Amino acid sequence: MDINGFVMSHESGIRMGFFLGMLAVMGVWELIAPRRALTVSKAVRWANNLGLVLFNSVLLRLVFPAAAVGVAAFAAEQGWGLFNYHQVPFWLAVVASVVAMDFIIWLQHVMVHALPLLWRLHRVHHADPDYDLTTGARFHPIEIFLSMGIKFATILLLGPPVVAVVIFEVVLNATAMFNHGNVRLPQRVDRVLRWLLVTPDMHRVHHSVEDDEANSNFGFALPWWDRLFGTYRDQPRAGHEAMTIGIRKYRRPTDVSWLPGMLLLPFRGKISDYTINRRQWGDGNDD
Repeated sequence: MDINGFVMSHESGIRMGFFLGMLAVMGVWELIAPRRALTVSKAVRWANNLGLVLFNSVLLRLVFPAAAVGVAAFAAEQGWGLFNYHQVPFWLAVVASVVAMDFIIWLQHVMVHALPLLWRLHRVHHADPDYDLTTGARFHPIEIFLSMGIKFATILLLGPPVVAVVIFEVVLNATAMFNHGNVRLPQRVDRVLRWLLVTPDMHRVHHSVEDDEANSNFGFALPWWDRLFGTYRDQPRAGHEAMTIGIRKYRRPTDVSWLPGMLLLPFRGKISDYTINRRQWGDGNDD
């Protein structure tokens, strides 16, 4: 059995193992050395945020029976996609595919901030009044479906090796938990690491209630795209302990901390302007 076949056979176990391992590591780290005090109890946060994850997982299995690795295997069988049409060294196809898929995720993240209708979905993620590892998995089901469709289209066009798709999925899930962690890195370590990986301090800026800060640092795994495209911001204006997390207009626990409120949040309020160009301090991240 080749490496693609092995990974295909054990994909679920690999992903679940890394997910549970990272969840345990970050969960213990947050308990031992939290960066910020939580405004909602950890029990309530974890029950509802992880409840949303479970709900999304069940829906995904029903709506998309084939996982991303299945789409990659299908593309390989049909000879579809750049790396199935052009022969390149296997290692190069893996590395290039992971980097390309990370860029598409960054671009998708910019898009859900730029378009008002998509922002309504994405604000479920941003309305969390606290910031910990479970925030990294807190997304509305419709946004999850949109993201899966974009991922499938990317795989069909790119033709990545199956192993590249599994590596990307593992890295994306692990880094989402890491960079949403309520943890502190030594400043010197953070300054060096954020050239290679999105750190908690780097991404926390993105969850500020201030528009100019929320419309920055869109990366999940690789930090290069924000630096290249001018959306990088070093630190929040108020500092990491004093900054306000979330969305000003949505602060009631029943709307932002409980599962039914999260599912209904995209349908609250009127559709109003929220474009990527609205990056001025003081405009108010309220819609």
